[in-house]
Amino acid sequence: MKLSQFKFSISENLLATHPSQNRDESRLMVVDRQTGKIEHKVFKDILDYFDDGDVLILNNTKVFPARLYGNKEKTGAKIEVFLLRELNEESKLWDVLVDPARKIRIGNKLYFGDDDLLVAEVIDNTTSRGRTLRFLFDGTKEEFRQAIETLGQTPLPKYIKRKAEPADKERYQTVYAKHEGAVAAPTAGLHFSRELLKRFELKGVNIAEVTLHVGLGTFRPVEVEDLTKHKMDSEQYAISQQASDIVNKAKERKKRVCAIGTTSMRAVESSVSTAGHLKPSAGWTNKFIFPPYDFSVANCMVTNFHMPESTLLMMTAAFGGYDLIMHAYKVAIKEKYRFFSYGDAMLIL
Repeated sequence: MKLSQFKFSISENLLATHPSQNRDESRLMVVDRQTGKIEHKVFKDILDYFDDGDVLILNNTKVFPARLYGNKEKTGAKIEVFLLRELNEESKLWDVLVDPARKIRIGNKLYFGDDDLLVAEVIDNTTSRGRTLRFLFDGTKEEFRQAIETLGQTPLPKYIKRKAEPADKERYQTVYAKHEGAVAAPTAGLHFSRELLKRFELKGVNIAEVTLHVGLGTFRPVEVEDLTKHKMDSEQYAISQQASDIVNKAKERKKRVCAIGTTSMRAVESSVSTAGHLKPSAGWTNKFIFPPYDFSVANCMVTNFHMPESTLLMMTAAFGGYDLIMHAYKVAIKEKYRFFSYGDAMLIL
């Protein structure tokens, strides 16, 4: 498959810049792979498609406030620093993106907060992702985390051209987020309210939690026409024995196993036994899923509406079938579904 096969145009007014008023009341497009039928629902109607013994695979990663605004020493120039990943907890080394990047050199110091609560020194600028910073901080690990919590902002995607608001702290996070480490939310999970999860539980639907810390690589543009040449950034994941047991039991009983989001799907497809079962593991995955691809674990998927030419759209097309998914996207545009992180959802059966 070629990159150009995933091109489509979308008007600015379909990009969701705010979440729906209630989590479970965004719109839901239901796409049936067997019949090609497309239905239009409200997200909470998703309950009707599941029965006792079915499984939802949720990604319980937690977004941390990864966007910091600081000033460069001497010039006072305003610099945005986006924390990507911690390289070394002891020495407080972080992989970051800086903007504007051209102004930042090795040895520069950056100051954050009114009373310079945090100071960082640039120690490397050769990484493809940006820079390596060392935070000069004398307090405990807990105090350092607290400083980032205080100064950092919710890392809304760049297409949302507004400052993060207090409400985003809660809404750009799933209600089941547990393990901090993501710089972007697993957005399909944003539609689940506590009430809706409770109703799934009462219906006998089981939950298998996995962890995949979403990095910015998920959103990195694909710049090669030949998809086999694209390299995904690695993301850290973990799948427990308990989650594997829940999923495998449902598979054996021919139940519905639904990956909630491309990140959950990526995690489970990164840890499959030769017999096609989910196996417990932890590590880093750079798995890139695009058509054609044989999925081993989930037989159902919930996902948002994605950017043209994105790896997320490619995975969705691999799961739903290229022709059907591209047709569904045309329908979504015509029916004015809301796109991207705060947008509406699609259930692929």
